[in-house]
Amino acid sequence: MKLKSIHIFLILLCFHCGILGAQGNFFLKGNSSDKIKFELVSNLIIIPIEVNDVPLSFVLDTGVSKPILFNLTEDDSLNLQSIQKFSLHGLGADGEIEAIRSKYNRIKFGNALGTNQDLFVVFDQSIDFTPRLGIWIHGIIGYDLFKDFIVEINYSGKYIRLHKHESFKNKASKKWRRIPLDVYRNKPYVNSFATIGEDEKPIKLLIDTGSSDALWLFENKNKGLYPNLNKNFVDYLGKGLSGSVYGKRSKINTFKLSDFELNNVNVAFPDSVSIDKNRIYKDRNGSLGGEILKRFNLFFDYKNEMLYLKKNSNYKLSFTYNNSGIVLERNGSQFIREKVKVPSKDNFSQSDMNAVRINMSIDYRVVLKPIYEVVELRETSNAYASGLRIGDIIIAVNGHEVYEYKLPEVNSFFHGNPGKVVRLKIERYGKTMTIKFKLDDVFKITKPSKN
Repeated sequence: MKLKSIHIFLILLCFHCGILGAQGNFFLKGNSSDKIKFELVSNLIIIPIEVNDVPLSFVLDTGVSKPILFNLTEDDSLNLQSIQKFSLHGLGADGEIEAIRSKYNRIKFGNALGTNQDLFVVFDQSIDFTPRLGIWIHGIIGYDLFKDFIVEINYSGKYIRLHKHESFKNKASKKWRRIPLDVYRNKPYVNSFATIGEDEKPIKLLIDTGSSDALWLFENKNKGLYPNLNKNFVDYLGKGLSGSVYGKRSKINTFKLSDFELNNVNVAFPDSVSIDKNRIYKDRNGSLGGEILKRFNLFFDYKNEMLYLKKNSNYKLSFTYNNSGIVLERNGSQFIREKVKVPSKDNFSQSDMNAVRINMSIDYRVVLKPIYEVVELRETSNAYASGLRIGDIIIAVNGHEVYEYKLPEVNSFFHGNPGKVVRLKIERYGKTMTIKFKLDDVFKITKPSKN
C-alpha cells in the first residue's frame, strides 16, 4: 500500500465543515477505557491514526466534523472506497476548495475502531501546512473521535483517554468544574466571559483544539467586541484551508471560564474577509484555542453535552507574542558536516592494572538537517528595518545553529521580552550575512530600531 510522505503545518488551522450524514460508530473492545499518548506542538495535539491500516499522524481538531487528508496525489493509494467530488469551506479569503469524499473507511485510534467512516481528501498542493509546524502531519480529525466516547484530554500528561459512557464516573473532586456544552452541527460550544476595557461581555465560543492561539473574537462593536484601541497591531494570524488569515492582535483584561479567571489574555480579531458569516453558528462570538486549553485537563462528554475541567501545571504561564514579526517555515533539508567522537584505532590504553582509558578522536559525518526560511515578515518590525527579508534562510540565532532545533524551539527565541537583542546569521542568494535587532514592543507604534 503506497502513501507518499505528506507535510502539513498549522499555526492555526480553523477549518469548519458543516457536512452531516450517516456515519459509523467507533467501538472499544474489552477495557472500559484506552489511553493514547500524544505530542503537543505549538499548542496542537498530534495523534497517531490508522486509515485503512496505514499509520498516519493527525491533528485532533474539535473544530472539524469530518476527517480530512492533505496532499495525496493521483498515484497514492489508501484503498479509498465510494469516491465522489465535494467542496469544502474554511477560514481564509479564497472561498472553497475541491476535495473527494470517500465512504466505508476503516479508522483506528488506539484500540478504538470505526469501520464505516467518511473522510475527505484534498489534492490542492498549496494546502501544505507542515513546513511551518516542522513535523509530519497527514490530516485532521475531530467529531468522529468524540461522538462515541467520553474523551479525556490530559494536556499536562500529554495523553488522551477514551472512556466508555457506561463505565465513566463523574469527577467528584472539588478541583473539577462541570459546565454545559452546546454541541451544534458536530462542534462543541461553551459560554464564557471576556472583560474588554471596563465591561465584562458574555461570549459563546467554539472550543477549537485545532487553533494554537488563545482566543479569537469576531469584531462586533454593537456587542462591545473590538480590539483595544491603545493595544493592537495588524498581523498574519495563520493559515486555513481557504488561504491565509490576517487580522488584529490585542489583549483583553480577563477571560473567565466557569470560575477560572485568566488575566492579560492574548486575543485575535480576524479580518471580516476571512469569515463567511453565513456558515458560522449565529450565536458564536469566536474560538477558544490551544493556548488557553492547554492550561486545563478536560473531559468532553458530547452525548450529555457536558465539559469537565480543572487547571493544571500550565495554568499560570504568561501569554506572550512573537515580538520579532518573523514567521518561519521548514523548507526542505540540507547536508551538514558535523563532528563526532569515535574510538581511535588504538582504542584503549592500560595505564595501570586496574584502569583502562578509551582514547577518543574527532571524526566527521554528513547528516541531513532542516532548512528554516522566512515566509512572513511584519514590515513595521525592527527585524525588517534591520534588513531581514522574506526568503532569507536562518542559519543561527544568538549563536545557536538553528538546524539543531525543532521549529517550535527556534520560534521560542522570538517570544522574548521587548528590547531583547536578537542576532541572526542568515543566507541570501548564497551569501552569509549577520543581522541584529531588538524584539518589538508590538503594542507601541514607534519608529523601528535596528539594535
